Amino acid sequence: MKKAKTSTLPRIRKIERRQWWLSWAAVLVTLVLSLGLGSFAFPMLRGGAIQFDPTQMNLAMRGLVGLVLIFDVYTIYQQLQIHLVRRQLVEREELFRLITENAADMIAVVGADGRRIYNSPSYAKVLGYTTEELDDTVPLSQVHPDDQEKVNQAAEEALANGVGKRIEYRMMHKDGTWRTLESTASTISGTQEVAGKLVIVNRDITGRRQLEDQFRQSQKMEAVGRLSGGIAHDFNNLLGLIIGYAEILQEQIGPEEAQRSSVEEILSAGQRAAALTRQLLAFSRQQVLEPKVLDLNAVIVDVKKMLDRMIGEDVQMNTRLEPNLSRIKTDQGQIEQVLMNLAVNARDAMPRGGKLVIETQNTQIDDAFARRYPYPVKTGPYVLLTVSDSGTGMDAATQARVFEPFFTTKEKGKGTGLGLSTVYGVVKQSGGYIDIQSEIGVGTTFRIYLPRAEAPAETPASDAPSGAVKDSQQGAETILVVEDEEALRKLARNILAAYGYTVLEAEDGAQALEISTRFRGTIHLMLTDVIMPGLNGPGLAQQMTRERPELKVVYMSGYTGQVFNKDAVLNPGSIFVQKPFTREALAKKIREALDGRAARLESLTSVS
Repeated sequence: MKKAKTSTLPRIRKIERRQWWLSWAAVLVTLVLSLGLGSFAFPMLRGGAIQFDPTQMNLAMRGLVGLVLIFDVYTIYQQLQIHLVRRQLVEREELFRLITENAADMIAVVGADGRRIYNSPSYAKVLGYTTEELDDTVPLSQVHPDDQEKVNQAAEEALANGVGKRIEYRMMHKDGTWRTLESTASTISGTQEVAGKLVIVNRDITGRRQLEDQFRQSQKMEAVGRLSGGIAHDFNNLLGLIIGYAEILQEQIGPEEAQRSSVEEILSAGQRAAALTRQLLAFSRQQVLEPKVLDLNAVIVDVKKMLDRMIGEDVQMNTRLEPNLSRIKTDQGQIEQVLMNLAVNARDAMPRGGKLVIETQNTQIDDAFARRYPYPVKTGPYVLLTVSDSGTGMDAATQARVFEPFFTTKEKGKGTGLGLSTVYGVVKQSGGYIDIQSEIGVGTTFRIYLPRAEAPAETPASDAPSGAVKDSQQGAETILVVEDEEALRKLARNILAAYGYTVLEAEDGAQALEISTRFRGTIHLMLTDVIMPGLNGPGLAQQMTRERPELKVVYMSGYTGQVFNKDAVLNPGSIFVQKPFTREALAKKIREALDGRAARLESLTSVS
């Protein structure tokens, strides 16, 4: 290996020392020349008269010429050394210029009084200020007022100890925005002239902080989603009992009896609570979707009349729909819920009226667009749904929490705080992205990016072919109910028995297999919970259908999607009923499954 080159500074100092020696040598040469001239003149002065001796003059001239030649050689050598020094200085200056102009970090030299002595060109790239603009400003004038004391303390510590601690503070960009900087300061060691000065290195970490904040927000939303999904699951089981037995009481109590209204109030409250749990499941991306290829423009046109009634006459609603809009693949009911929730949110933000605009257009998310966001964004073709209002707007703190469940800025009793969280959950579950832009006094704009579907739109199918629908949900088939919650199992047995079915019960998968082995007759359908201790629903169905190929299977659960483990994901084509279910909904789903008319899930793996 070659030896590393010595640094430039020691070489310059060596040349400078050599230059001092040459300067003193020049003085000596000058003295010698003076003596030579004296030796040439004094011999001609004899007895006060000038006497000319050609021999002596010839010798003296030779000596003088020799001294002059020596001096010339010295002068040339001195100029060469000066040239070397200048070239070294130029190279060093060029190297310093390249470093400072291309360094991503901002480098500043500051005096003890806070006055800027030097600012690297990167200040213009990062913060937009020219060197002249920084020189003309008061020290710390661009630093956030809340951070100025911290910056002063770090500078004092650096002057006292030689090295300051690393700090983070905010500095204003020329455009008025705040950037977060990571800064370290150290004193300059050397001569007395440079003592008391600080070298400050600043690094722009705004993007990194945004990414960390987004990651923390994502973790928080994920944790809240899992919590809300678990609560919704347990609450759904309770609601199933409340609604189921209230319906049984409603049937047993005549319309003229006083207790009838109380039972109806219980049913109404249970149904409202079930709607809330569905919103929680939507936020946590744990509800079952039935995705279809849709024309988003057609969905907006269909729901517009309902939106007009919801927002009132003092809000002017306009639609701007791209004629050649691509298709999307999502659950139509959920996308309608998104539109209604955003419209209601806009209406509440415009108490004195205003404008609501719903727009659609085709768009493309490329790498440049994706880099604008701190979280991962999948590039490709999308359909953009934009809902904007001219309402009161939101500040940055409200925007950071707007999608959290139960967070609301509305008065008590005027909102549950689940509207926008439902929108967030539906969009994420559909594989899309949602972006919010808001300004106080100007309004709010929601932009929803949904992946395009390269397929023709599907027309909504009826529940069953014409003539195949039975007027009654009654049946005489044998149904095996598998549910680990005893109260829910008894409720399902009572409901199905009331509709005429023969019902077998099992508390888990092992007992269900045992019953199937002992029972000699035909089991037409199995209604099973998805998540159970031991053998889960899908695993049980796989074993049961192997022994009884004609068996129909209907799954039920209070949650789905990401809460299912990899062994409990339902296969495409599965039939599912969401808890809590009403008596009529369960009977209808069972009858449709037995008759081969039930709507089947496309897939649950895509919604996890």
